[in-house]
Amino acid sequence: MPRPVKRALPLFALCAAVLALGACGSSNNDSGAGATVDNGAGGQRGGTLTLLTSQDIQSLDPGITYGSLDLNLLSSAVRTLYAYAPDNPTDIQPDLAASPPQVSPDGKTLTVRIRSGVRFGPPVNREVTSRDVKYAIERGFNPNVANPYASTYYGDVVGAARATGGPIAGIKTPDDQTIVFELTRPTASLLAQATVLPLSAPVPPEYAKPFDAKSPSTYGNHLVSSGPYMIPADRDGDVLGNGYVPGRSLRLVRNPNWSAATDDRPAYLNEVDFRIGGSTTVSGRQVLAGDGLVLGDSPTPPLVKKAYQTARDQIFFSPGAGSRYAALNTAIPPFDDANLRKAVAAALDREQMRRIRGGKIVGDIASHFLYPGVLGFEEAGGLEGTGVDFLANPEGDRALAERYMRAAGYADGRYTGDETLQVVGLAGAPDSNDAQILDQTLQDLGFKTQLKLVDVSVMYGRFCGVPRARVHVCPNLGWIRDFADPQTVLNPAFNGEFIFPENNPNWPQLNDPAINRAMARAELTVGDQARADAWGAIDRQVTATGAAIPWLYDRQPNVFSADVRCVPELWNQGHCDLAYTSLK
Repeated sequence: MPRPVKRALPLFALCAAVLALGACGSSNNDSGAGATVDNGAGGQRGGTLTLLTSQDIQSLDPGITYGSLDLNLLSSAVRTLYAYAPDNPTDIQPDLAASPPQVSPDGKTLTVRIRSGVRFGPPVNREVTSRDVKYAIERGFNPNVANPYASTYYGDVVGAARATGGPIAGIKTPDDQTIVFELTRPTASLLAQATVLPLSAPVPPEYAKPFDAKSPSTYGNHLVSSGPYMIPADRDGDVLGNGYVPGRSLRLVRNPNWSAATDDRPAYLNEVDFRIGGSTTVSGRQVLAGDGLVLGDSPTPPLVKKAYQTARDQIFFSPGAGSRYAALNTAIPPFDDANLRKAVAAALDREQMRRIRGGKIVGDIASHFLYPGVLGFEEAGGLEGTGVDFLANPEGDRALAERYMRAAGYADGRYTGDETLQVVGLAGAPDSNDAQILDQTLQDLGFKTQLKLVDVSVMYGRFCGVPRARVHVCPNLGWIRDFADPQTVLNPAFNGEFIFPENNPNWPQLNDPAINRAMARAELTVGDQARADAWGAIDRQVTATGAAIPWLYDRQPNVFSADVRCVPELWNQGHCDLAYTSLK
């Protein structure tokens, strides 16, 4: 079984508590209120776009990076085998590949033809071949690179299970333009979709191997471009202190070896400048009032309110930006009792949790775990939900909660056990407010609690993702798919095979044999409708356990200046796609 993957949803402030935006309602279009979906056609060429962000880059190495901002940057600098058009987050299209993926009838072989004429930028300056893609994927298994999802999506490739960075027998390159993946299971269709992630971007082995020999690899500091933009470097390819100053700035300029004849992306901009650090509050005001600016952070509550009310065409609410839920630890008392879990879910006012974030404008009330835009969402129940009674009332149902408490053996409808619940949530409004709502719900049901509010890395890295921490409740969890397949949402999050002592993505530690077996079957299911049916049914099974409480289907706000024609990357939370965005 492959290792789990997660791209944790950025749980930053979207709207202040008690904002009146909810009263405004929501748009009838899929993107929510604000700017609309754009495919970028007919943009104006030239100019410099400036992106303001308080966050630094996590990694420039396509074999390592997994953060949303990093994916936004790298999508314009390197070319993966397949990609999503900015306005279509469902159907992969050829990028470095020359044609659609070829899957064998038995589902155990994937063949990809690579475009001719794609060239690496300086200092490599040669044509990209299939061997560069082969090396890129193999280095993902190198402990010095330690790609977070390589074994999850490439783990069925013959020889990958024992790979440590050397050649993988199941990856073959019969010629410079062909790469073939031979698999142990019929999962070639899923693997084809996984090639939208940056691990499939070519890496020149003769250049990268000395960097990959270091622990950790330093290739990210010497990134070679295969896309329309590159980070300026010295003549040895070192970007540090040249195009990238950690914590301060990063520049993307045109790759002189890029040819529009080999790429469907227009690459209108001459340059993109990242200004790193500083206050999101100040940056947000500059973006809204300025020229040629994009905000790389989640906008502050006042900015969302101002943009929505006075500059609606400068804010885009990305649909399908993920889901938010609370996890109840099923592995330890008291939430090893399903009736107690359902009591908490029934009592929780999920509408209040959404209202604190801004109301309808920031998303729909969640009722299960596959979210809008993900295959299987409608089969699991759509916005109406799966039909479980404990999630029927978004404002909470105290009488139903008490019935579940009595079914768990507490005759007066309140918990009288000895456990003191450890509740770990996120610091900073509105996340802290949402955590406090759930904490108060627990207390109202008779539970004694200890609430800790910490930053996001501590919440996942020390508490909610570490089973030995024995956290009972995690209110502020978020999930976003890796690509357009429901397996990437449900399998790592709720399959008992994915419970690990560190970096555990199965936060409720759900280990239901029937669900595990259903997921094992669904992994091998072929065809969109068949997979939608299979994973939709699994979503219903997971929801029925009460192991987690879904409370919001997110719409991520993104803000930009009036003269920026932002073309949102719908697959990546609506960030302005740097290879399609232009200045008006």
